Amino acid sequence: MTTRRKRARRRAWAASVAGALIAAGTTWAVQLPAGAAPAAAGCGVDYTVSSVWQGGFGADVKITNFGDALSSWSLKWTFAPGQTVTQAWNADVTLNSSQVTAANVSYNGSIPSGGSASFGFNGAFSGSGTPTAPSSFSLNGVTCTGGTATTPPTTT
Repeated sequence: MTTRRKRARRRAWAASVAGALIAAGTTWAVQLPAGAAPAAAGCGVDYTVSSVWQGGFGADVKITNFGDALSSWSLKWTFAPGQTVTQAWNADVTLNSSQVTAANVSYNGSIPSGGSASFGFNGAFSGSGTPTAPSSFSLNGVTCTGGTATTPPTTT
């Protein structure tokens, strides 16, 4: 039996035991065997508005993977109303209303555990002042909660 199958069987056994204990009203701490934990996930995003000009801005984004190694990635966030992406590099960026999705390109899809990937884009915004940084990001469907930072823009 392969190691992967053994792990799957151990997880299934642990889940069924835990379910039976819960149904019986008993609380127990069930510890899975070493190596049987589900895939870890976690990420941090450094979003930097690198420059601002009338109606436009440049941004740099660095994704740090705190979970298991990734073979591809998709980062999502929501822009404030009136903001859009006009050009991107090192990512395929799509915009659906204010929802933005940046996905890896052929040469930067792998991010090892503890590793990072970066991309940048130019954007446009309406109104006066400066563009608003996104308040949250998700990487492959997991909300990034670790090491998220936004850097205020510099006006040029």
